[in-house]
Amino acid sequence: GGLGTNGSLPRYMVNSDFDFESIALGLYQEWIELDLFHDGLVRFTNEEFTAAGLGPEARSLIEFMAEQETGHSTLLTNMLGERAPKQCVYNYPYTTVREWVDFMQRVTRFGESGVWGFINHLDSREVGQLLAQSIATEARQQQIFRQMSGLTPMNVWFENGWPQSWSWTMLAPYISYCPENTTRLAWQNFPTLHILNNANINRYSPNDTAQDGSETVGPRIADPSVSNITASCENLNVTGYGCGPAIAHNKSEPLSFPGKKVLFQWEAPGSAVGPNNSYVTSTSAGAPRFVGWSQQLNLTYSPLTVTGNNSGYTYQPEGFVYDNQGIINGTMAVMLTDLDLY
Repeated sequence: GGLGTNGSLPRYMVNSDFDFESIALGLYQEWIELDLFHDGLVRFTNEEFTAAGLGPEARSLIEFMAEQETGHSTLLTNMLGERAPKQCVYNYPYTTVREWVDFMQRVTRFGESGVWGFINHLDSREVGQLLAQSIATEARQQQIFRQMSGLTPMNVWFENGWPQSWSWTMLAPYISYCPENTTRLAWQNFPTLHILNNANINRYSPNDTAQDGSETVGPRIADPSVSNITASCENLNVTGYGCGPAIAHNKSEPLSFPGKKVLFQWEAPGSAVGPNNSYVTSTSAGAPRFVGWSQQLNLTYSPLTVTGNNSGYTYQPEGFVYDNQGIINGTMAVMLTDLDLY
């Protein structure tokens, strides 16, 4: 039994338009990670790394992870052939070491989940196999960046899979421009959704995060939390509240919790984004009525209360995957929709 077990030679190349567009998205992801991991190592001084709790061994590990991206980008380029996208020029949101590390844990999060969303839909099983071997490494990277950010390295039982357009929506705003004749992607760019009171991971008390979006460094979806704050947990040696780099931290106060009021603001479609501003955000949905929470094995909905022009709120729902494992935890995706499928 099984597929691909009859002794025929494997072919490690994309096998359809769907394969090409999906792997090309993955290559865009690998290219930015290769550049991003190097960027902070060059941008920040040894003194700044030391002040952030990251010594030379941590920097060496990040350098090795950048080298991993060289291998990943080479692999995906070979599977795509001569039309493979080239490395682009990027614009990053961080100004401190902690913001850089926080941004990397977010980028690797949507990079990993974006692959889990399409990998079993690929026509080429051989391509899927090699991609799985690279994305398993990316999962380890995300865990390490969470530890360097003072977050719990693993707080879910299952990792979530996202559609390609979600990943491209998160990735595209950080690409300034690409070389001439770079392959365009077919995936949709959705309008930006802002979480105004998204918990600041650097706060002693995350629930004291400002309600107006000012504790995120910028307006893009995956922008990190502001690190230069007064009530910081970074250098706090208090069990349950400290958030310096560590193997693990237990949090006395969670970053979010069931029943938390979550404030949203969203952009109208029609904004130019991505390389050379050559992509335009769009949506085919009607007026938003629900919030979809995509995490672990579930897509969970909560009602959206619209309070003004492109603004509203919901309450974080409660639910469990199995036993006492909450559905909503970790770095995850939310969306606005006009339909509750369940």
